[in-house]
Amino acid sequence: MRCAASTIPRPSIRSMVAPAILATGVAATLALTACDAGKPPASMPVAVNGKTFTCRLAIDPAAREQGLGGVASLAPDEGMLFAFTDSAPRSFWMRGCIMDIDIAFIDPFGFVTAVHTMPKEELKGADETVVSYEGRLAKYPSLAPAQYALEVAPGTLAPLGVKRGTRVEFDRELLKKHAK
Repeated sequence: MRCAASTIPRPSIRSMVAPAILATGVAATLALTACDAGKPPASMPVAVNGKTFTCRLAIDPAAREQGLGGVASLAPDEGMLFAFTDSAPRSFWMRGCIMDIDIAFIDPFGFVTAVHTMPKEELKGADETVVSYEGRLAKYPSLAPAQYALEVAPGTLAPLGVKRGTRVEFDRELLKKHAK
């Protein structure tokens, strides 16, 4: 009896490798083009425990200060990634935020140092001073030096099993290059 598989033509190595080389070349060209421009991307993929988020970047003081303040909602695969020039103990608050937010602080090597769900707080009252308002906001600490922070929709990180020591994948080198 003759094996039916022996009649199926086998692809050549060239036909299998050429598309992979082409795809790699295109990706490398796009990456180099983005880097050559010297301008940071507006967003970046961030992967944690099998889930990938498309994150807006907060890489300068103004963007970090604004954060997700005023944002009413995030899609399940959206977030914001904060990058700082150094690793230090950090804390975040919910100034101007109108939705709850999950946050994971991340060290320079991509490991989570702390995770919090930050509930929205009453916005600054018309007769309230900035000092009084900011003084009443809860602070959420990194618990160890952190260089990055990932913010996503509330209730997202716990089901993914994100906790202290969880590895988070993103282009840390690109962020280090552009953080101000």
